[in-house]
Amino acid sequence: MATGTKHTAAISTKASETLQALEAPEALEVEAAALISLLPTPPRILALGEPTHGEDALLELRDKLFQQLIQEEGYRTVAIESDCIAGLLVDEYVTTGTGTLDEAMEHGFSHGFGASAANRELVRWIRAYNDGRPAADQVHFAGFDGPLEITGAASPRQPLTALHDYLADRVDAALLPCTADTLDHLLGADDRWTDQAAMMDPAKSVGQSAEARELRLLADDLVSLLDTQMPHLITTDSRADLDRARLYGRTATGLLRYHHWMADPAPSRMSRLCALRDAMMAANLHALADRGPTLVHAHNSHLQRRKSSMRMWQGPVEWWSAGALVSADLGEEYAFVATALGTIRHQGVDTPPPNTLEGRLYALPAPHSLLSAPRLATTLPSPSPTPRESPWFGYAPLDPTHLPTTNALIYIKDVPQR
Repeated sequence: MATGTKHTAAISTKASETLQALEAPEALEVEAAALISLLPTPPRILALGEPTHGEDALLELRDKLFQQLIQEEGYRTVAIESDCIAGLLVDEYVTTGTGTLDEAMEHGFSHGFGASAANRELVRWIRAYNDGRPAADQVHFAGFDGPLEITGAASPRQPLTALHDYLADRVDAALLPCTADTLDHLLGADDRWTDQAAMMDPAKSVGQSAEARELRLLADDLVSLLDTQMPHLITTDSRADLDRARLYGRTATGLLRYHHWMADPAPSRMSRLCALRDAMMAANLHALADRGPTLVHAHNSHLQRRKSSMRMWQGPVEWWSAGALVSADLGEEYAFVATALGTIRHQGVDTPPPNTLEGRLYALPAPHSLLSAPRLATTLPSPSPTPRESPWFGYAPLDPTHLPTTNALIYIKDVPQR
């Protein structure tokens, strides 16, 4: 991967005066070279967080930055906070042209992200970039979230049966721990697994039923069989086929584990479920990073190094994010760039109070600014800025105490309605 050159953006006299008043580090233009210059080394995983979902103005800035990082810095995978299994369809479209853009957007995303115009433009751009390029130089797309929504989780049927089918076509049948019919019988109707009432009422979950317990054992045996047959499989299959089989295994075991703890009535239930979701994310990011330099986009809470927290119907919950888990393993090969913002007026988020971090940065004249988060942390007055409170549940302000463990900060002054 090419190393970015040092970049120092020109700053107007007015901007310089503003920064001196704030005692803040130099604000740079939001560009790839400037971002790489703030990092100790070009990372294997470069993760860009956002404080809210559904705002295309933030995603348009992401698209511009990611395009530069692909063209100038050699990143070859783009991963977003979306269903990892559904994302396979998008990857097939951008790398081979199979299907249509409409189909990729409709069936290749979760969380409603396929309806985003900026996400559509990202997929269109990757497909155009790949057209005519050799496979080794193409950019891949991936979802790195599990097949999960805040309202529930998918049935483990798809990844579990896909892994069984993969192995049944390649290994001695006597080695398989069960038949496809056995899996089908144990899985039963999918709506047993996807009942949204189970998120609020553990008694509605089938995750600790006798069938689910048997499926967890069988899923573990299938993954073990995949691992023990690897010397044979690497001689017969492509890297892409093997990666997909491993993804099926991670997802099947992860979903069954998630469903198991959905059935748990303990007070720690939601903290555990949040942790399990991010553990699935982290496993997928590790696999993507093994393939090559990877760009990641998700909510700040899934990528930060400090513990994540939020308030749910059971009260406050805390967990270690996917970014924290990956950073613990990769060190400086993982970089986290947080996004903070001033206003989302169409959602009732108005000018931030001046005693907050966002309020101090609101004096910056540029609509978008890039800053070194650790250097910014050293310039803040004591006591630290007051944490901002959001009047809208969909936006999470940046905790100023997270700046020392954040590599860089993108500040967006005003988020317009699209």
